[in-house]
Amino acid sequence: MIGRIVGTLIEKTPPELLVDVGGVGYEIMASMSTIYELPQVGQSVILHTHFQVKEDAQSLYGFATKDERALFRILIKVNGIGPKMALSVLSSMNPPELITAVQESQIDSLTKVPGVGKRTAERLVVELRDKLGTAAKQDLFTERSVVTQVQADPRQEAEAALISLGYKPQEAARMIAKLPKDESNSELLIKAALKSMLK
Repeated sequence: MIGRIVGTLIEKTPPELLVDVGGVGYEIMASMSTIYELPQVGQSVILHTHFQVKEDAQSLYGFATKDERALFRILIKVNGIGPKMALSVLSSMNPPELITAVQESQIDSLTKVPGVGKRTAERLVVELRDKLGTAAKQDLFTERSVVTQVQADPRQEAEAALISLGYKPQEAARMIAKLPKDESNSELLIKAALKSMLK
């Protein structure tokens, strides 16, 4: 089990990362919440990881905090929620927003996450209410890492990230087109686009 990666951030192509550890490049999938908090390419990075082995693939998922990894592990235990959808949920909603949506049965909010339909949203509410309520009471989702945001190429990278999260190309382009033209940070564009979908 690979529980943590410490190395140099070589590439950042949301939702994929490449981290060099002693000359070995690890391909890591990450949520946008984690990507917002990463340092600049070329700098040192610490990621808490979840390693998944299947018959046909081995995948590594990285998180800025242990809290986000814990939430990811809770999500993938829900019937019908795989790692890709769990990352999509974590990219669209921060832990407090997700806990509130589940505890208050906000089906409409949950169905705005790419790939989450009404049945899946209802399943999330039913299966996660007790688990997330207990986690919130224990202050499980409070840890934050102190890291630096990075400037990136703006609109094309933001569109590509939205498409990789499950939005259709036309929908991703429309979401980005509605945002301020002078914004020069792709991560802020992605965040603003996701926020606009949850309103």
